Amino acid sequence: MAASLDVFGDRWTLLVLRDVLLDGRSRFSELVANEGIATNTLSERLARLMCHGLLSRERDPEDGRKWIYAPTRAAVELVPVLVEIMVWGSRHTDGQAPDAILAAVRSDKAGVIAQLTALAASRVAD
Repeated sequence: MAASLDVFGDRWTLLVLRDVLLDGRSRFSELVANEGIATNTLSERLARLMCHGLLSRERDPEDGRKWIYAPTRAAVELVPVLVEIMVWGSRHTDGQAPDAILAAVRSDKAGVIAQLTALAASRVAD
């Protein structure tokens, strides 16, 4: 557990992974705008995620000065973990996931996880 938390156990890293895996955010500007994360913090988290093989990046074909980030297959394996954290947080904290998502998870957690995993896998850069 400690080794995993060394990779993604800080305040922002799981949110960055969520945004890349589930929301399809792939550009620095999209990631920084969504959560209001400081640019230097986001840069550090992206570098760490790439170092640990959870994100890849390539040049943006629309603007060669920018990068596009994509999840790796190892990151896709975290989708069930993200779902469980969301459910736990909705139960035990003031945070609240959207009602539609919680209802779907309550009725068919395995199906939701499979659907989200497939969505995230479709974003893996080959």
